[in-house]
Amino acid sequence: MRLKKSEATVQPMAKSTGKAPRARARIKPEERYQEFVRNAVELFAEVGFDAGTRELAQRLHVTQPLLYRYFPSKEHLIAAVYKEIYLDRWKAEWETMLSGRDLPLSERLQNFYEDYTDTIFTPEWLRIYMFAGLRGVDINSRYVANVENLILVPIVREVRHELGLTTDSPPAPAETELFWTLHGGIFYYGVRKVVYGLPIALDKSQVIANALRTFLAGAHEVFNSPASAGPGPA
Repeated sequence: MRLKKSEATVQPMAKSTGKAPRARARIKPEERYQEFVRNAVELFAEVGFDAGTRELAQRLHVTQPLLYRYFPSKEHLIAAVYKEIYLDRWKAEWETMLSGRDLPLSERLQNFYEDYTDTIFTPEWLRIYMFAGLRGVDINSRYVANVENLILVPIVREVRHELGLTTDSPPAPAETELFWTLHGGIFYYGVRKVVYGLPIALDKSQVIANALRTFLAGAHEVFNSPASAGPGPA
């Protein structure tokens, strides 16, 4: 049945505001880049390095060609994540904290490890580090080199100074390995707590203090023993 004009449903016209439609704000390239990197950090921390640009593009709701404008390959993306998590969070003052002899060595090391672990004991830092090791991504080898050169070698030098030994010669293998053991033990406390979610009776400060007390008390035996040093580099 044909409706009369008065019975027909008529949609009201939208009122004109006299203004042009507002254009959608454009994201600056540097802001988009940071958004991509943040999401890549989250992605790799969640699922590891089997994920790639396709999964990241899906998460960001963008096309892969757009992503490739910022990261031409997965290796470029991993490099950006490494910079974001490991290089940009590295603090130059840590080296000063270790070498400033106005404080006793034990206090300097306690202050350093408190601040260092505050920085690295986060899910994304630890999970990406572990995933990288399992997948063979070179994030670990690059970071380990930084740890040895910028943390452990200065600690060896300061322990030598504390014991009245020369600080001019390179560390012996046993000296460096001694403090890798210390460093690794503190690191694994964070893995157990942050990654595995295990309850730990002692708080971080006490764990660090106990580890330092034990290692510094026994360090002089390693540092003064030629037999313990083992063969030097070939």
